[in-house]
Amino acid sequence: MKHFQTHLHDEAGTAALGASLARALAPGLTIYLHGDLGAGKTALTRAMLHAAGHEGHVKSPTYTLAEPYTVSMSGKRIEVIHFDLYRLAGPDEFLDAGFREHFNESTVCVIEWPEKAAGVLPAPDINVLLSISGDGRDIELQGMTDQGCQCLDRLKFAPNL
Repeated sequence: MKHFQTHLHDEAGTAALGASLARALAPGLTIYLHGDLGAGKTALTRAMLHAAGHEGHVKSPTYTLAEPYTVSMSGKRIEVIHFDLYRLAGPDEFLDAGFREHFNESTVCVIEWPEKAAGVLPAPDINVLLSISGDGRDIELQGMTDQGCQCLDRLKFAPNL
């Protein structure tokens, strides 16, 4: 397992990390976002999507459960699906919604609250752990597969200390 850990002092740090992550992503990744309410899961995803070229509003899919975005990565148009499973009643509801079809070699899936669909979600390539720390956030990215580790190898991020 490969990991990257840092402290983000403010929202600008979260945005910068999201932009760096967007440049390191590859189609087919599954990314789990872990953290309490307000820890920055949606803020990180929003920054990543905007850096990848999405120009519109990025909302938390708390009520829709999933929001698709088409962005550009390495000169190719790919789909990123942002899931927020906070309101999911259980894993069966995830299966009933037909979300598993989005997990493939050409789509990036970013999942907030993955524990709500434990046992039916594909394993993550990258685990992102966010926690509030003082005025900022502590963040750890864990590469869980070869593809996830390769993504973290491409990550170029130096926080402003």
